Amino acid sequence: MIVRQILGQKTVAAVETIAPDRKVRDAARQLAERGIGALIVSADGQRVAGIISERDIVREIGRRGPECLDEPVEALMTRKVSSCAMGDTAEEILTRMTEGRFRHMPVLEDGRLVGVISIGDVVKARLAEIEGEKHALEDMIRGF
Repeated sequence: MIVRQILGQKTVAAVETIAPDRKVRDAARQLAERGIGALIVSADGQRVAGIISERDIVREIGRRGPECLDEPVEALMTRKVSSCAMGDTAEEILTRMTEGRFRHMPVLEDGRLVGVISIGDVVKARLAEIEGEKHALEDMIRGF
């Protein structure tokens, strides 16, 4: 399965972004309201400047206290963001996410943001793929 297919199966296709100059507390609120784990940091909604996750926010609150909530998102965001393309395979993405120890990845097409996939999206896609292969093998064994 490829990224294009994974995105097509998502119930919510909208990409949640936040401007780099917004406060971290705004990012935390947006994450909570949307029930998501990360926001793409972008000034224009198309180019990726970074990513900020629940983990990033909690880590900084633990280190420095709630004062960090008044800082701009760009102060806490991850600047070196690993992205993928529509034609990348689920296996490739799962490997990159596991090795990089991150759970969200922006999808870019011609340098522009077109989606976000989570490790949950990729695992769900891989499980469906494996289930389909299992049924095909069972049918072959039965002679269908």
